[in-house]
Amino acid sequence: QVQLVESGGGLVQAGDSVRLSCAASGLTISTRNTGWFRQTPGKEREFVAAISWRDSSTKYAESVKGRFTISRDNAKNTVYLQMDNLKPEDTDVYYCGVRLAGYTFDTTRYGYEYWGQGTQVTVSS
Repeated sequence: QVQLVESGGGLVQAGDSVRLSCAASGLTISTRNTGWFRQTPGKEREFVAAISWRDSSTKYAESVKGRFTISRDNAKNTVYLQMDNLKPEDTDVYYCGVRLAGYTFDTTRYGYEYWGQGTQVTVSS
């Protein structure tokens, strides 16, 4: 059984940093393209960042480029999202997802086979 467990969210102030973790079990995360998304209730899930299984190359949404960093620790089977210089508009529920094996590496929200339960990040001004 595959599980993705996110952690690290919370209430922070603008300008602070937070690191989210996504610990996987039941699959080897280094063999799949993995992404972070965020979602406000009533809106579509929005791409934030992704990391390639093949060469660990990364992609970011324009709104977080230069502030967020996605990385992976193969030994811990965990993907991270380091979020620096947070802004109130970053407030959301953050989800990690693992794509279907062999699915293309892009910034869309399609082709994700597994999702975590989400972790809330709230940034106060």
